[in-house]
Amino acid sequence: MAPISFSHIAINCADPIRTESFYCRHFGFERSRVYLPGEHQVVMIRLGDAQLELFPANGSAPIPRPEKDGYEFAGVRHICLQVHDLDAVLAAMGEEAQISLGPLDMGQFIPGMRAVWLHDPDGNIVELNEGYRDELDPPAFDPTLRVT
Repeated sequence: MAPISFSHIAINCADPIRTESFYCRHFGFERSRVYLPGEHQVVMIRLGDAQLELFPANGSAPIPRPEKDGYEFAGVRHICLQVHDLDAVLAAMGEEAQISLGPLDMGQFIPGMRAVWLHDPDGNIVELNEGYRDELDPPAFDPTLRVT
């Protein structure tokens, strides 16, 4: 099979300029492409190998915005950004850090890990995680396991 890599997550934005500014100012994203320049522009912003595609939203949300760490029904729960110093990032964000859950000590899963979940300008949940590390030898995938 040919190599596959992650490309992007698309977000509908009530105010794409505000959303782009939020991710660029607080997390270091940079504009990488613009489709349809002008009033209905679609903007790609990049952080390393990951991108967010920002679309102008049409209409209002049919359900309330997510709380805590995101919706629990099937679908996207939240996006996560790895940070070096959680407290410093939150302090720099000031009032724009609209926290929905945490900060929480996640040391019972990974020693030294901490996380907080907050709303972006469109109400999407963004996890900021300090200290996550991959497991050296994770259990093998078991296709027989099912949620009951």
